Amino acid sequence: MTDLNQPVFFNNTALRDGHQSLAATRMTTEQMLPVAPLLDEAGFAGLETWGGATIDSSLRFLGENPFDRLRTLKKVAPKTPQLMLLRGQNIVQYTSFPDDVVEAFVRCTAEAGCDILRIFDALNDPANLETAIRTTLASGKHARGEICYTTSPVHTVENFVKFGCKLAEMGCNSLAIKDMSGILIPSVAYALVSQLRKETGLDVSVHCHDTAGLAVATYIAAIDAGAYAVETSVCPFANGTAQPDTFRMISALEGNKRVPTHFDKDLLQAIREKLEVVYEELKQFTSPNNERTDSDILLLQIPGGMLSNFRTQLRELNMADKEMEVRNEIPEVRKALGWIPLVTPTSQIVGTQAMLNVKFGRWKNFAPAARDIALGKYGKTPGAIDPEVRDLAVKLSKEEPVLGRPADLLSPRMDSLRAELAKNNLPVTDEACVLYAMFPQQTSDWFQGKRPAPTPVAKDKPKDGAKPSGPQSRKMKITIGDRSLDALVEEVA
Repeated sequence: MTDLNQPVFFNNTALRDGHQSLAATRMTTEQMLPVAPLLDEAGFAGLETWGGATIDSSLRFLGENPFDRLRTLKKVAPKTPQLMLLRGQNIVQYTSFPDDVVEAFVRCTAEAGCDILRIFDALNDPANLETAIRTTLASGKHARGEICYTTSPVHTVENFVKFGCKLAEMGCNSLAIKDMSGILIPSVAYALVSQLRKETGLDVSVHCHDTAGLAVATYIAAIDAGAYAVETSVCPFANGTAQPDTFRMISALEGNKRVPTHFDKDLLQAIREKLEVVYEELKQFTSPNNERTDSDILLLQIPGGMLSNFRTQLRELNMADKEMEVRNEIPEVRKALGWIPLVTPTSQIVGTQAMLNVKFGRWKNFAPAARDIALGKYGKTPGAIDPEVRDLAVKLSKEEPVLGRPADLLSPRMDSLRAELAKNNLPVTDEACVLYAMFPQQTSDWFQGKRPAPTPVAKDKPKDGAKPSGPQSRKMKITIGDRSLDALVEEVA
């Protein structure tokens, strides 16, 4: 376990969460190649290069095979361990997959060069993490169990620590606190890191978004409590809805006995200059709203990348004047659905249901995904489901609640996936199968040579507050009364 006198480690997120949070996950492998070797030389403990929305975006928008990206980055940055973000039984999608698909995905990821898998579940349900953790360990890779941080009457330091102990029992090599909304305050970070270290004996890392401007102070508190590592990025893919800038974090730690002293500031500046070029090329996917500090997050407690989409949806539904009502409804929905954390996909589900409740009356229009949470299809919620809401979900769906592990109800799929791929004259490798399971149309198109057109480089920076011209995120169809709306689904992971 980390020595409290040992300099803290930094993991760098520029090649995954940095551009996912600030540039709609549009950085291509080609744009990464000039900077990846420099990041490899800089002295980071890990480089987050994969997972989250990058796999979807690679296929859907960039015309890339995501496994090829991972292999390529491992070749050009071979010295530094590479990390990915994995949604447990959901892999990198919004629904659960059978165990054999999850196992195949983890094996393929390990073989392609990923070293550390950050494994989380939107509900913090250990049952949704079992398969991914077990397979990661069997593949000889590092399983980092992620604790999704949120606040509610049931989300206490004591309960988070109990969950951390469960992750340790399941074999995780280390733990991390995942603050996807940027709402973790310094005093709680200190308590969590201290107690998790004491109770589990494992190293604890901290991953914060700087949406509300708290991340640097929170990191310092966590470091003083003994955090093994904190996660930083490099400007311009830093701060705001991303992680704090590395140089900024080093400066904030000056005089602290755990300040890392091995970073070369000239090299960090060279990395920044390379990334400035990429940011300029991707400016049609950036937004001033994501670059600034927004304390509204502390009230809404939804991940920062969703806030602008949330307001856009209200305008499209002629509900802009109902923003405060919808805000106030979000905790009511969370409470009824067992105080679920707000991270992909639960943040989108709760936000949509809150809008429906305000527009039509509470639970008069029950979104299918929210019903599935009430029925236990996403797993065990942190708190109890409101009995009346659960009964309504049963009545509308004509299904009984799931009492055990949801994945136990799913039949194996790898053989049928292979057969379907073979029928369509597509490769039948494990990589092809797992990509096809999650993104069938995009995977078919890729193997058939139907690639998206290259994204043109934007010539003009959007004006302050303007909506980026390119698509910022995936879309999800929701029905409100007799109106169908393409709701933006921001990847928050």
